[in-house]
Amino acid sequence: MEVREGSVVVEVPEQPAEGAGDAVFFNPEQELNRDVTIAALRAHRERGGGRARTYLDATAASGIRGVRAAAEGWEATCCDVDPDAADLARGNLARNDLDGEVVRRDANAYMHETRFDAVDVDPFGTPIPFADAAFRCATELVCVTATDTAPLCGAHFSSGVRKYGAVPRNTDYHAEMGLRILLSALARTAARYDVGVTPVLSHATRHYVRTYLRVSGRATDANAAIDELGYLYHCPECLYREHDGGLIAEPLDHCPNCGSEQVLAAGPVWLGPAHDPDFVAATRERVTDDMGTAKRARRLLDAVEGELDVPTHYDQHVLSKRWGVSAIGMDEFLDRLRKAGFPASRSHFGGTTVKTTADVEEIRRATT
Repeated sequence: MEVREGSVVVEVPEQPAEGAGDAVFFNPEQELNRDVTIAALRAHRERGGGRARTYLDATAASGIRGVRAAAEGWEATCCDVDPDAADLARGNLARNDLDGEVVRRDANAYMHETRFDAVDVDPFGTPIPFADAAFRCATELVCVTATDTAPLCGAHFSSGVRKYGAVPRNTDYHAEMGLRILLSALARTAARYDVGVTPVLSHATRHYVRTYLRVSGRATDANAAIDELGYLYHCPECLYREHDGGLIAEPLDHCPNCGSEQVLAAGPVWLGPAHDPDFVAATRERVTDDMGTAKRARRLLDAVEGELDVPTHYDQHVLSKRWGVSAIGMDEFLDRLRKAGFPASRSHFGGTTVKTTADVEEIRRATT
């Protein structure tokens, strides 16, 4: 079937109703992801003076990411080990009269042999098998999608521990837990090669996590990234949580708020900023109306840009149910927190979610 995204038209196979079939994989639900990617590539290149030229779609499948990057003037390469995928990507470049290279190779082997300004890893499932090679390959930007959100957020606990080398916990802020587990795993992977990472844009949308990491080949920057790691301590009884930096966990014996002895430790997670507000704003400005998800992309980026820089968020509806009170309007909820002296913002993780420096008891006193 024929699909139009942005300025390109590509041919993709009919997809099965559920899961991945035998045909080359294409996910129409990822159009928002791809639209934001194009806007982020524009922002990265323009903010860097136009020096970034080369882009690798490391797990290309239909090649739609590489084709769209080529349409933006990038020297794009699509890589896939599947011969059908390589043929499809090659045909989609030709269909749009675009120059670009298609390589039928194992992505890891290819990335260990080459260098690109921007490397995009958007596999089916976890990106971790490609992370080492991606950080060896990229000189400026690594873009990563993870669709295995159940392991990331702790719903599939053992799988999350195995894949991401961290302890995830399934909490009321599970989407952000997954994002920060992913950032931690990527930062630790990059540091093995003396590569430092700085997240310039990250979001958790529906059933995937997406992050854009500016990379630096300096050991001091790798050290600085490791310094952003630490642990979250979460009480499932009252929803109290706190965090502490460092690679050695120091679990709480009991919850300081309710006294429960069932406090959970999660980590190491990324505790630092998950985005650069200036880069997010630049990305939003480069979303164009020819994108099929332009309104959604701008709304998402607005929310991400305005988020307070704290490591977790609260859901007002979850809190209200726990406290046995009726929820109030979000504007009023935020206003009450601010009037009580606590910085507070909405978050992109949900329409009733809030980031604030207040702890759970301070939130209750300020808003009920």
